[in-house]
Amino acid sequence: MPSGALEEVCRLLAETATGSQIDRLMQQAHLRDVSGESTKWKRLYSSIVAHQNRDHSGRALVAVLHAFMEPGRWASRPDQFDQQRSAVNVNLALMGLTLGEDGRVSKLAKRAQTLDEAQERADALGSELRRRGVHPDVLDFCRAQLLEENYFHAVLEACKRVAHKVRSRTGLSGDGNELFDPAFSLKHNMPPLAFNRLQDAWETAEHTGLATLVRGVFSTYRNTTAHAPAVLWATERSEAMDMLTLVSMLHRRLDAAEVTPAAPVHPHHVPPLP
Repeated sequence: MPSGALEEVCRLLAETATGSQIDRLMQQAHLRDVSGESTKWKRLYSSIVAHQNRDHSGRALVAVLHAFMEPGRWASRPDQFDQQRSAVNVNLALMGLTLGEDGRVSKLAKRAQTLDEAQERADALGSELRRRGVHPDVLDFCRAQLLEENYFHAVLEACKRVAHKVRSRTGLSGDGNELFDPAFSLKHNMPPLAFNRLQDAWETAEHTGLATLVRGVFSTYRNTTAHAPAVLWATERSEAMDMLTLVSMLHRRLDAAEVTPAAPVHPHHVPPLP
């Protein structure tokens, strides 16, 4: 196990806890502090190495990771959990390991050989999407899936975010067509959410086209993949990139859309996304 990567993991974990919390978390991991050190990260590092040398296994590191990165410990700061997991995963990739969004460690099919490879593996698609200037709501909502190169669920979560934005802007409820049909319908001339001013035939056609696109994106991925085995929808990287770029465009148009008097409830009454 690369000592430099292990040291960096210990530094990252130590930053998230006080000295007394480290005592408790080490006990939770059944790890005895044999370091004789006062510096937090050195306590972790020395104790893990001592146990690994004795047991000739990586069980001590895994137990520490499970204790420090248990999702319940981060319930009030989920964004920090994602950031911490991303940083830890870069170093774990050099050891042939990865930390999932459930806070559990698993083995990678192939250990990263270089830091560049580890960083690329940790956030390959996310880096390219940021280079493209993809809307922050796309990246924020599917960051965990991107880190695992789980393209199927990254697209699924991005589609769910589109529906949530429509609900939060209009106050409407429901999902899929039960949400989008009343949100964009021109049946009564004034939709709750309008992509433009609807002042002429061209603007009406644009609004109708964008509404159809929202429905199509959602039904293609959200409705189908929600009821089909993930293995049947193992989205490729290139397809995921195209899809998430398209969802980014929809987010920008939804941000710029006008909430009209036809919207039934003020947006702040809509519960936040879990």
